[in-house]
Amino acid sequence: MHKPGDVVLGGLFEVHFSSVFPELSFTAEPHQPSCQGFDILGFRDAQTMAFAIDEINGNSNLLPNVTLGYSLFDNCGTLVIGFSSALSMASGQEDLFQFDETCLGAPPVLGIVGDSFSTFTIATSNVLGLYQLPIVSYFATCSCLSNRQRFPSFFRTIPSDAFQVRAIIQILKHFGWTWVGLLVSDDDYGLNVARSLQSDLTQSNAGCLAYLEILPWGNNPTEFRRIVDVMRKSTARVVIVFAHDSHMTELMAEVVRQNVTGLQWMASEAWTASTILQTPHFMPYLGGTLGIAIRRGEIPGLRDFLLRIRPDSQHSSSSGSRMVKQFWEHTFQCRFAPPPAGWVDAGGKLCTGQEDLGNSDTEFLDVSNLRPEYNVYKAVYALAYALHNMVQCVPGRGPFSGNSCANLQRLEPWQLVHYLGMVNFTTTFGDQVSFDENGNALPIYDVMNWVWLPGRRTKVQTVGEVKETASSGEELTLDENQIFWNFGSREQPQSVCSESCPPGTRMARKKGQPVCCFDCIPCSEGKISNETDSMECIICPEDFWSNLQRDGCIPKKTEFLSYQEPLGICLTTAALLGTLICSVVLVIFIYHRSTPMVRANNSELSFLLLLSLKLCFLCSLLFIGRPQLWTCQLRHAAFGISFVLCVSCILVKTMVVLAVFKASKPGGGASLKWFGAVQQRGTVLALTSIQAAICIAWLVSSSPTPHKNIQYYNDKIVYECVVGSTVGFAVLLGYIGLLAVLSFLLAFLARNLPDNFNEAKLITFSMLIFCAVWVAFVPAYVNSPGKYADAVEVFAILASSFGLLVALFGPKCYIILLRPERNTKKAIMGRGTTKT
Repeated sequence: MHKPGDVVLGGLFEVHFSSVFPELSFTAEPHQPSCQGFDILGFRDAQTMAFAIDEINGNSNLLPNVTLGYSLFDNCGTLVIGFSSALSMASGQEDLFQFDETCLGAPPVLGIVGDSFSTFTIATSNVLGLYQLPIVSYFATCSCLSNRQRFPSFFRTIPSDAFQVRAIIQILKHFGWTWVGLLVSDDDYGLNVARSLQSDLTQSNAGCLAYLEILPWGNNPTEFRRIVDVMRKSTARVVIVFAHDSHMTELMAEVVRQNVTGLQWMASEAWTASTILQTPHFMPYLGGTLGIAIRRGEIPGLRDFLLRIRPDSQHSSSSGSRMVKQFWEHTFQCRFAPPPAGWVDAGGKLCTGQEDLGNSDTEFLDVSNLRPEYNVYKAVYALAYALHNMVQCVPGRGPFSGNSCANLQRLEPWQLVHYLGMVNFTTTFGDQVSFDENGNALPIYDVMNWVWLPGRRTKVQTVGEVKETASSGEELTLDENQIFWNFGSREQPQSVCSESCPPGTRMARKKGQPVCCFDCIPCSEGKISNETDSMECIICPEDFWSNLQRDGCIPKKTEFLSYQEPLGICLTTAALLGTLICSVVLVIFIYHRSTPMVRANNSELSFLLLLSLKLCFLCSLLFIGRPQLWTCQLRHAAFGISFVLCVSCILVKTMVVLAVFKASKPGGGASLKWFGAVQQRGTVLALTSIQAAICIAWLVSSSPTPHKNIQYYNDKIVYECVVGSTVGFAVLLGYIGLLAVLSFLLAFLARNLPDNFNEAKLITFSMLIFCAVWVAFVPAYVNSPGKYADAVEVFAILASSFGLLVALFGPKCYIILLRPERNTKKAIMGRGTTKT
């Protein structure tokens, strides 16, 4: 189809979708290939370009005084025909048509709108790009065409597959589909999409491919049977198809044959709006399909233009007339006589050329869903605005060398490429058209959904859109309430290789499987994961521990010998009971201080011993409760000094017993002068002062401090007092042990003294208990963790204190309270009694 003009624009469209090539012969004359299978939508695409040029010619504000013409060629769905047509337009060597009686041949075009196939466009742009001839495609989506070094003059009004892939990934993310199958056509379109989708899925961590299959060209039932078998056996419920509707027709025939249901199909823009698939035969399987569709637009006046098409008045060229007649025959199922060459006989009905196109039941006139046509419309206007800007150039202010402008009569194609890259206009539908540095238009897609209506009717509805913005990248908007799901539950399907790992677990990949196939491993103790599908479990902070669900950190339990727990209550009760008993015994001794029993046993040392025992009982309370700095420093000092005071009193009492025994012998009275009251007090004070000095040195050099111990238990914090200097603690205990052993030895030596000095037996027994308790204490203390170490020490303090209290004062209180007849000087001296 041709129309003359001051500037001619070319167009490549798929008006027929197959071709038959004649057999080659060296003797026969060559014949042109015949195109078959009329594509009524491809014909509408071509008519849209013709309408856009007529509209521009009628617009006085755009390209005034310049008339646009066109040369529209049919690629017949075949690379060699489309490529040959493009070269003919670029070179002006086409001689199969004439504009008028005097001028044969077509002038070279300044720009081409097309082609509709990525592979065809790649071949054409590879050659014409060498001459910088601008090509604006309305349907070629291969992302490889964005390579500016390889395709310097290529532009397009349809988004590239790179954006289409990202749009598909956005939908997958939205619905949580991470396990999908991918089917692609065996051409540049499909193979580039396969590489791009695999790469983007990996980089965005959005999902995995369960399988990738390449759909063959032509009739290959064995291969289609194998592919459908793979789909049927796979656990992936979502199938993405980047292919042409011809592939889908073959594929769906096999899907129906094997009755493969329960799949959620996702369509690329190549077949989203395909009507040949929207049949009652396929819709039980394809219903609910989600697809990416070219942006829908409105072209006012197009329908009226299409209604004016007549076989007897349309176009001046014979080729255009033949094409219109084929359209007429296809629409009204009739034939002209004689039929055009290569056209299959439609039957006995003859076309009159007067049929009413407006009453025909055809999608040709349905302009409510213009998608590829809208891209054709924008491509023509982009070339027109580039020419307009070029014509408006002011000499001396141009963009070329020396600020020169391009001349329409001597226009170089590369000059038009320059202006085309700067195009920026808004269509009557409100869409902005401009090209980036790679020749791509502003990407935007509609999201479509195939609805299976009652009465075996179908509807393809828009349920959202996905577009790219400079600020936030891809933006997906979906109206989920409008989406039709072709499942019994009418609910959104799920397609995952492995269910999401809940918080508290981590993902562990299955060996030899894609990253989307994994096991969920519970986090170990002390680690958590608070997000779904966590790759690693994180360690809780030092003072926290994982809860039972392993999805949160909670404060660790604290452990110390508390007043509130049963053990602490028992020990506190025992300490207070011991203190009370000491007080009672002290009261008894004070009350009976004039009796022989109290007087004979050195009442002053007895009072001091009772006071020290009371301090021993009370110092055990410092070991109960949460350790503080002052309690840690005071507990061992109070314990050491109290026990040294106690044992010192016992030691002095033992020495006094020995001195009295020695003084009772002839000539031994002088020894008593060394054990008077002053000497006894001085000895106790001196021995206690040594322990006080040890405690002071210990506290000054390496003082005990509170410590949070996390080594005993993973989930507990044990509050304890570290002794600081182990040597200091050992010296403190060793000094107490030295005095105790010395007291025991002296008392043991005096155990067989006469009855009037028999307190040595009580001291011997009390020191035996004392030493036994503290000898057992050391290994028990070392091997007891946490609060139990404090409990062992408190128990040792209480046991030894009770041992001393009972052994030393029990018999005396028994005589004072229950056997007062023995509380006499005569009874104590042992006179008038018989020993048994």
